[in-house]
Amino acid sequence: MSEKYNVYLISDSTGETLDRIFLSLKSQFTNFDYNKKEFVFVRTQQQVDKILKESEETKNSIILYTIVETKLAKYLGDKAGEKNIPCFGILGNLILTFSKLLNQKASHKPSAQHVLDADYYNRIEAIQFTMSHDDGKKTEDIEKSDIVLFGVSRTGKTPTSIYLANRGYKTMNIPLVLNQEIPEKLKLGKVKACVVGLYADPLRLSDIRRNRVNIMNERKLSNYTDLDSIKNEIEDSKKIFKKHNWPIIDVTRKSIEETAASILKIYDIQKNK
Repeated sequence: MSEKYNVYLISDSTGETLDRIFLSLKSQFTNFDYNKKEFVFVRTQQQVDKILKESEETKNSIILYTIVETKLAKYLGDKAGEKNIPCFGILGNLILTFSKLLNQKASHKPSAQHVLDADYYNRIEAIQFTMSHDDGKKTEDIEKSDIVLFGVSRTGKTPTSIYLANRGYKTMNIPLVLNQEIPEKLKLGKVKACVVGLYADPLRLSDIRRNRVNIMNERKLSNYTDLDSIKNEIEDSKKIFKKHNWPIIDVTRKSIEETAASILKIYDIQKNK
């Protein structure tokens, strides 16, 4: 049996960057057994001392940190070294290297990435737009979209849209259900948005829909989960995508992040034509 590690994630901001990096790191090790503790907005030596005391008292401690203030980062590294606790700074060397490359002194300001600038407010606007245009709502102003997603039920349109919105893209998603009309403005070519069709393997969709129906405790949706009906839905959706010459993405084995990355690649190609 492999040993269990206690991983301490220490950040001087929200911890989002560090959490994503750790997620990528741990995915590379199949037998990595661990407990994770996160500490955010750590900006004083007193906070560091308290965390170090706890980590010293536990077995197999590992510290990962993103602290941009040089003195505090050095203090953490030095103290952890004295206690023989493995300690790794994620941004320090990278900031130093960029500083030399750009011939520019870094600000070392915590939460600098969360500044309330134009990009921030654009993301907020994109999120508000996307939430109010979810599941085929308010298609009359489809021309305001950056991205439009089509697909049958449970192909991940809503979570993908929200992810794209957090990246700053106004995203509308429209379900392909019985008698669903394609917005007239889209048919007339009055929309410059990137339109993408999503589809999935029918067997996989059937499983997802059955789980959904069980959660909803709804027993009157036989066509919704029927494999043959789903096959017809998928084929019909592909015909629509082909008719309108929309690029399509098979989301069967893709995470939301992977689907979004594929969409943004299509978006960039269309934008740069």
